[in-house]
Amino acid sequence: MTPLLSAEEAEHARALTDHICAEVRAAGGWLSFERFMALALYAPGLGYYSAGSEKIGVGGDFVTAPEMSDLFSRCVAAQCAEVLQDDGQILELGAGTGRMAASVLTELAARSCLPRRYAILEVSADLAARQRRRIAQLPEALAERVVWLERLPQRPFHGVILANEVLDALPCRRFIVQGEEVGELGVALEHERLVERSAPADPQLVAEWGRLRGMVPAPLPDGYVSEMCLRVAPWLAGVTESLERGMVLLLDYGLPRAHYYHPQRLTGTLRCHFKHRVHDDPYVNLGVQDITAWVDFTRVAEAALECALEVAGFATQAAFLLGAGIQSYIAEAAGDAIEYARRAGEARRLLLPGEMGEAFKVMALTRDLDQALSGFALQDLRGSL
Repeated sequence: MTPLLSAEEAEHARALTDHICAEVRAAGGWLSFERFMALALYAPGLGYYSAGSEKIGVGGDFVTAPEMSDLFSRCVAAQCAEVLQDDGQILELGAGTGRMAASVLTELAARSCLPRRYAILEVSADLAARQRRRIAQLPEALAERVVWLERLPQRPFHGVILANEVLDALPCRRFIVQGEEVGELGVALEHERLVERSAPADPQLVAEWGRLRGMVPAPLPDGYVSEMCLRVAPWLAGVTESLERGMVLLLDYGLPRAHYYHPQRLTGTLRCHFKHRVHDDPYVNLGVQDITAWVDFTRVAEAALECALEVAGFATQAAFLLGAGIQSYIAEAAGDAIEYARRAGEARRLLLPGEMGEAFKVMALTRDLDQALSGFALQDLRGSL
């Protein structure tokens, strides 16, 4: 059972619901799920990421790996250090509370491998404010390297692009298998309430379905529902256009396509997060709950090739963290029993299959970079893509 909304949250949800209902009417009575998700998350002043509610942490709706432990960010920094060279930069997309940025900079300073600039591109004003407060606590020599961007870099740069739990928030399309055909799921109005309804798929969705059906190893049963994010390719092209040389590190929960579209995954991967409860109803708590879908990493790899990027590594989060040296960071505290136990406990949540270790994956995409990446030394899942 999800927690009840406060009076303020309920009023906010009503305002966004009214906004979406008006758009449904203007569209002739039906909106694609992709458009609905875009409004629910990003409608100016009303969407989940555009409004001011606390999202990440104990008082928010979910906890990310960087918030759980600095061990995660230190491993990310170790991987960045292998790539960064003189005048290199880091661009973080969707930097959460700023904790990962602070931890990465601190670790890179300890390695004498600081980037010339650490740029953050953030769509949430609330999170950007939290990031500024967190970065302000760093030593001046680190804090002065951080800048916030209003748009993607226009000039060529070399370095690293980081995206932790960003792809899962890209608005996706939902489809339903109907015999040999495919329909598209969206929202309509019934007694002035938003309800899920299917509609005939447009040519783009039909073409994508035909391509996917030929790649999935087993037939999908009638009534099968899932997602496809057609925004991945344009998103990746946009964020890497100015990357002259370096690495894109993507960290998110997801699967290779053959596992993503498994016949037993009958209802897809859509998940909603509200006050640390997970459920699958995106049509409630509008504007105050997160809506996500797992990442089809095969689609990401396809988009990378279109962008002249190389898929340099793909592994589970557990394998990546072990390859990047998480055990050495735990061992640092061997002389302090309490600190050692704390770090070991955090590492278990990051590494164990029942926690985040298997569901979360890490993918490295590179351009003009010919070197091994230690985070992928222990596991190579590229063949599964």
